[in-house]
Amino acid sequence: MTESAVPAVVLAAALLHAVWNALVHGVRDHVAGVALMNLVFVAFGATLALFVAPPGAAALPYLLGSSVLQVGYQLLLARAYRLGDFGQMYPIARGTSPAVVALLAATVLHHPMPAGQVAAVVVISLGLAGLALVGGLPGRARLPALGAAVGNGVLIAGYTVMDAGGVRAASSAAGYIAWMFVLQGLAVLTAITAVRGRTLLPAMRRGRAIGVLGGLMSLTAYGLVVWAQTVGDLPTIAALRETSIVIAALIGTLVLRERLGTMRLAASATVLSGIALLEFAH
Repeated sequence: MTESAVPAVVLAAALLHAVWNALVHGVRDHVAGVALMNLVFVAFGATLALFVAPPGAAALPYLLGSSVLQVGYQLLLARAYRLGDFGQMYPIARGTSPAVVALLAATVLHHPMPAGQVAAVVVISLGLAGLALVGGLPGRARLPALGAAVGNGVLIAGYTVMDAGGVRAASSAAGYIAWMFVLQGLAVLTAITAVRGRTLLPAMRRGRAIGVLGGLMSLTAYGLVVWAQTVGDLPTIAALRETSIVIAALIGTLVLRERLGTMRLAASATVLSGIALLEFAH
């Protein structure tokens, strides 16, 4: 494939990302679905590690930190999907992350934000507020779901920054990716086993087809984006990747038959516009 294929490839990755999240949302036991996906990650990472150079000692702190953040992210993802609608939870989680990364860069790393980035964060925030306020002011019953989605976005931002630093510190980017999947998968499986105990295996057997399919979709989406980043323009790729937000809103409305789809779609489109502005304002 050539550079001209990059937009189609990234849009395909965005579609796959939204679909595997919808599969996790749709399974009866969300935690078991997450566990099955991580079995796929471990198998893939271990296989890849046999054929690539190790990442080196300098990458180890990043690998461990990313694994810890992934445990929190994936358990919180299962909680968000258990408590809330897919068409609301997914866009809030994915939309929160870029804004948090930009704010962390400005406040913690002391990288000043130009006017375009400030405007982008404002647009993203307005879209997120719209998603949260769909159906009126959230009552006490809705707050746990919204909190889980926002917390999910914060953890996505955390492991995104951690992995970006880890790939740079690693002596082998492919080695980092391989061991990232192995350690992340083992950490998540260990945490889920500790929480669920003997009830986990029967639940995994019942949902094994969807869990494995979701894991394969996730890996494929990741691989497509990695390929695109080797030949394409990074801000464009990042913006196109987040079209998964609008795709998820459409899945929630058209496939899962969730209510208030028009308002969610408009708010999701606002978040997407803010992310695109943020990427191109770099």
